[in-house]
Amino acid sequence: MPTFDRDEMDEMVQRWLQANRDCEVAGDWGPLADMYTEDATYGWNFGPREDFMAVGREEIRRIALGLEMGGLDGWVYPYQHVLVDDRIGQVIGLWKQVAETDDGRRYEVGGIGGSWFGYAGDFRWAWQRDFFDFGNATALFLEMMADGTLSEGMTARMERSLSQDLPGHYPIGRAPAPVWPDVDGPVA
Repeated sequence: MPTFDRDEMDEMVQRWLQANRDCEVAGDWGPLADMYTEDATYGWNFGPREDFMAVGREEIRRIALGLEMGGLDGWVYPYQHVLVDDRIGQVIGLWKQVAETDDGRRYEVGGIGGSWFGYAGDFRWAWQRDFFDFGNATALFLEMMADGTLSEGMTARMERSLSQDLPGHYPIGRAPAPVWPDVDGPVA
């Protein structure tokens, strides 16, 4: 397992955090795709039956950062803490998922959200895995829908999620890449 330059990894994290802030302001997450390798994977679990996985930079751009982030305009994901391990080239960022409505109400998904990254070098991620409290996210979206503060885009996204054939969604264990990335085994 290669060792990575700590200064380079720290700079990658700063670039990533700034790119996230820029995408939040623009309401367009697509530019983040440029920070992945051509063959990167990006996925997460959706509960006991389903995983999500995007394979390759353009699928990450189109599906993970496009379709899956669709409707989350105005949401921000402030990173609370970032852990960098330059010995194994991995990063964990812990974030909140927060929305503020036009009338000033603030909504925050309960639980802990985060992203786990594998660094490929050259300021690119080889893979990313997200974790969040799916139950709390769903409950909050339903609460916002009930009180009329859920955006039209998010309402459309939730309606689309009722479809049985969503791109990037797979039954547990059938995604083209594992949710647990292929790393060199447990780190002792």
